[in-house]
Amino acid sequence: MKELSIEGMSIAPGVVETIISVAMSEVEGVTAVGINSVNGLVAAISGKGSAQGIDVDVADGKLVVDIHVDVAYGSPLPEIAARIRQTVYDAVTTQVGVPVGSVDVYIDGIQFKK
Repeated sequence: MKELSIEGMSIAPGVVETIISVAMSEVEGVTAVGINSVNGLVAAISGKGSAQGIDVDVADGKLVVDIHVDVAYGSPLPEIAARIRQTVYDAVTTQVGVPVGSVDVYIDGIQFKK
């Protein structure tokens, strides 16, 4: 994604990806963001945001988000996907002020408790 321009403000794609990564730390049941990425949430929380596993694009003036996550075993997958969609929508519309067209969730792995 190229820079996002909104009402005289330009936003780098990494900023939106970081906002989404940090928002994922609020979703119960999500154990990692990114394809087999154990450090995705750690990077997001430490402020070093990771674009791995989060793709943001613009279509018809709206953001299209693809996000890859690992979830905790036993978590109801449809409920987690719905919470992820809502959390991403809320975070992006509140902090960036851009409409979100879609959030596609890819559950790439299950993490078992040790």
